[in-house]
Amino acid sequence: MTDDASTRPTVHALLADGTTVCIRPVTPGDHDQLEGLYEEMSPENLRLRFFAASRRSAAMAADRACASSRPGYRALLAETKSQVIGLAEYDAGDDKDSAEISIAVADGLHHRGIGTLLVEHLVSAARAEGITSFTADALSENHEVLQLFADLGLRTARRFEGPEVRCTVELDETDNYLSAVEARGTCANIASLEPLLRPATVAVVGAGRKPGSVGRAILHHLHTGGYAGRLFAVNPRATSIMGVPSYPSISALPKTPDLVVVAVPSAGIPAAAEECGKVGARALLVITAGLDSEQAQALMAACRTYGMRLVGPNCLGITNTDSDVSLDATFAADHPRPGTAGVAVQSGGVGIALLDGLSRLGIGVSSFASLGDKYDVSGNDMLQWWESDGRTDLALLHLESFGNPRAFSRTARRVTRRLPVLTVDAGRTDAGRRAAASHTAAAATRTMTRRALFTQAGITATHSCAELLETAALLHSQPLPTGTRVAIVTNAGGAGVLAADACAEAGLAIPPFTPQMVDDLLAVLPEGAAVGNPVDATAAVTEEQLSECVDGIMRYPGIDAVVLALVPTAVATATGDDLVRALTGGPGRRTRTAIVIRMEQDLPVRLLPASGGGTIPSYAEPQAAARALAHAAHRADWLSRPAGTVPDLENVDTPRAHAVAEAFLAAHPEGGWLDPRTCADLLACYGVPQLAWAWAETEDEAVIAADRLRGADGRVVMKAHWPGLVHKSEQHAVHLDLRGDTQVRAAFRDFATRFDGLLTGVLVQPLARRGTELFAGVVQDEVFGPLVLFGLGGTATEVLADHAARLAPLADQDVHDLITAPRCAPLLFGARGNGPIDLEGLEQLLLRLSRMASDLPQLAEADFNPVLATPGGISVLDARVRLLPRRPQDPYLRRLR
Repeated sequence: MTDDASTRPTVHALLADGTTVCIRPVTPGDHDQLEGLYEEMSPENLRLRFFAASRRSAAMAADRACASSRPGYRALLAETKSQVIGLAEYDAGDDKDSAEISIAVADGLHHRGIGTLLVEHLVSAARAEGITSFTADALSENHEVLQLFADLGLRTARRFEGPEVRCTVELDETDNYLSAVEARGTCANIASLEPLLRPATVAVVGAGRKPGSVGRAILHHLHTGGYAGRLFAVNPRATSIMGVPSYPSISALPKTPDLVVVAVPSAGIPAAAEECGKVGARALLVITAGLDSEQAQALMAACRTYGMRLVGPNCLGITNTDSDVSLDATFAADHPRPGTAGVAVQSGGVGIALLDGLSRLGIGVSSFASLGDKYDVSGNDMLQWWESDGRTDLALLHLESFGNPRAFSRTARRVTRRLPVLTVDAGRTDAGRRAAASHTAAAATRTMTRRALFTQAGITATHSCAELLETAALLHSQPLPTGTRVAIVTNAGGAGVLAADACAEAGLAIPPFTPQMVDDLLAVLPEGAAVGNPVDATAAVTEEQLSECVDGIMRYPGIDAVVLALVPTAVATATGDDLVRALTGGPGRRTRTAIVIRMEQDLPVRLLPASGGGTIPSYAEPQAAARALAHAAHRADWLSRPAGTVPDLENVDTPRAHAVAEAFLAAHPEGGWLDPRTCADLLACYGVPQLAWAWAETEDEAVIAADRLRGADGRVVMKAHWPGLVHKSEQHAVHLDLRGDTQVRAAFRDFATRFDGLLTGVLVQPLARRGTELFAGVVQDEVFGPLVLFGLGGTATEVLADHAARLAPLADQDVHDLITAPRCAPLLFGARGNGPIDLEGLEQLLLRLSRMASDLPQLAEADFNPVLATPGGISVLDARVRLLPRRPQDPYLRRLR
């Protein structure tokens, strides 16, 4: 147990059966419990653990774990309700790279994932200390521990030595390991949510005898909504409320509740939570708002101590419309319509709007969670529930904050491949914090960070609840378009023009038809029809004619979706509904995405019944229809791409990079900007290509450097430097196009005069050849982790704001998206007759920048501007890096909030 280990925070995590366990470092006060852990083991388990059944082993093992701190040793224990149930430890001894590991789990508690969870936490701690492998000796008959190592997801080798097995476990953070941890976490999480979303017994604390209380409203919803389990009220002044039996306290209930709904004043929350925990409740739904910090801490302490999952506080409630449960523990005005959309929100008002909208559309909800202040259960939890519940085919989120965005992103990437995940991008106008004055920090707004998360995870991000419902209607009812090519058919030319404008503005294409297709359409439409996409079928079109027209377009391979823009007229014999049938009827027509625009309808979006079953969305506004169709096309494009992998990089020296960072922070405990030489050393650890340069502190040194670095044209550049200088151009701290020793000396003297008292030296570089100036950087977001930015560079990079961003670590697909997203992208691919730049070199630069940010939590920001891009290569002309004293955080380590 090292000093560092003793200060590591206590965390709580879920076991395989959904129960909560505390993981913390061992302290000397744990000696008696640890000794008892071993003494209570059966002789057989003692033999498997110590290779002998000696009772002296218990005291020796406890002495070892509780001994004074020593380098290279760490011990973690698992406890529940203050009872130690497991211990895992590693000891590196004098070896800096490898450590020996051992595990012990209390008798009767095997196969619940205690040992695996402890090992995962030891793996994370060992990596942070630079340990790269674990070794363990076990008896060959100890199948449980051998299986534990085999199932970790890490590369494991076995060597048999007589009756013993020597296991070596490599601690590389591979995607296989992350997937294994994620799978274990998902199973545990779903099990923990069962008492919350599928409770066999529910109690409502705070249900008043008279109408008007929130608790009574929830009790009424549970009672009238057909809840399938046992229902109780808790009220010391009543024996029955609305026909529901009532008891004076939680402890007086005849049956232990799985879920307790708490709707009492904030002062009563801690006591209520403590009582719920003591009787064995498994989940809490706290409706109450306005908890102060002391009440909040007491609530969470009770939940963690007794292993209760918590929704809220300050929330609308939860719903599960599965007929086996019929749980409606909300105080919304009406019961939600059963259906297939999962909904999780932080705002109760948004939740009501979405419940009403989904019910009106006929989509309905499978389950709903108003997360409120989100102390525990989060959007990530709900995504995992919907992924596995067998009922949800559409997920809608409204999240105002993210507790662990990288874990959320990893879950969402998996879930969005199975079902659409939509969100409202709330808080878009918040420019977020701006860490320092670098280009990177100035460009990296919170809006950009959230959008990067959504884009990489395949989440459909909308700007409003209305747009969310409009898009949900299309994704629920129609097949995805295979591309962005749209055919517009209308019975009024003006409506077609509006639809075409809306589609074009949403990024959709309106391609012309082939001559043969034009002839085919004219043959079935009334005289006077215009066939140019939009197709103006005229006000005289009949249902039969329109149906033949739509049939032809649906068979046409050059179109991915059909938009029918209709206006009611008194000319044709067919009504508006008749014309809609032209789009919804007929064999095989659902192979193309189809939507309707009816500007006279009273609701923004409806789902109309289609002939032969199913529905079709109808929109009142062309813009809404086009936005929804564009979102569907983007989802189809995202699904068509490979998931992407993080490439292995050559010439990366991570240990040396850590040493450079640690040495700098040892000399600068508060952190700061690296000096040019340290910056170059760090970049060299990742193979970042830099333009040649030399450091000079005197006029003569500058002349010598210039003579050495001059190219064929003899010109050099000189840049002033002092600690804290970020924007050299704004300070006029750059001299370009210096020829000969005289100009070099004059430039140095100018800097020395103007920056007297600041200047610590100058950088001398050859004048770079012409090329495209780009910008690349990274900023470490406190919540989201490292964000990589890329775009047009030079002195106007912030003014032009032509940037794109993705969260690190970058997969190969992320790098492609990052390069193609900015408006300047055509310049990189050879626009205006120039040859394409070295795209492979640019990809490598961004991947290496991402790797550096992922390896070094101390990296607060990095700023490469300009990056010179030419067909012959990529080179960083100017680099700035800022480090801060930060400890590594493992975003994928299993732990509760």
